[in-house]
Amino acid sequence: MTTQIYTDGKYLQENPTWHLEDSPWKAEHILRMMQKNQLMPRSICEVGCGAGGILQQLQKKISHDCKFWGYEISPQAFDLCCSISNENLQFELTDIKQKKDIYFDIILVIDLIEHLEDYFNFLKRIQSKSEYKIFHIPLDLSVQSVLRSSPIMDLRNSVGHIHYFTKETALESLRDSGYEVLDYFYTAGYVDLPAKSFRNHIARIPRKMLYAINQDLAVRILGGYSLMVLAR
Repeated sequence: MTTQIYTDGKYLQENPTWHLEDSPWKAEHILRMMQKNQLMPRSICEVGCGAGGILQQLQKKISHDCKFWGYEISPQAFDLCCSISNENLQFELTDIKQKKDIYFDIILVIDLIEHLEDYFNFLKRIQSKSEYKIFHIPLDLSVQSVLRSSPIMDLRNSVGHIHYFTKETALESLRDSGYEVLDYFYTAGYVDLPAKSFRNHIARIPRKMLYAINQDLAVRILGGYSLMVLAR
């Protein structure tokens, strides 16, 4: 699995909407993190912005003075972005690691590092490009995903996940890369978003019940959650 699937059209073929339908939900959780920590940015960048839906949603909710930039390596995703660009929402078809002399108040890294061959190198090279980073990291490793094995392979084949995290390994990966973790919370994509299968729909019931009793235990055993992290 390499970055070629994002540039040769294969990813778009497997995911024709480029997950635009999830953008409002993700943007709401990003705003929740910003409000919780009283962040009022004047510039926001998203790395691996896909079709640009998250930035478009954030622009509707944040001060008109805020500038937004999206960086993407996929020509197919970049073509989708171009249709929504405006004066304060700009996109570039480039690898942000190659950009010099750029700096933002916040960099968004949303559902990205699990796709990167060398995510440690990526994390270290973007650290100096903003004051704060907001990460969204899927927690693919759980008791049920390991026992069944098919969930992990499905994620690998359909959406290109090549690294798999628990809460603990996600946070330690950020710390090992030199970040200070300021805040984090779980997000419940498999509960909040439309179910992708009947099995996923049924699984919402035990996930909700156990999560109400013990959040960490529910995430560790049943999975279906991600981690939103604020770091610098």
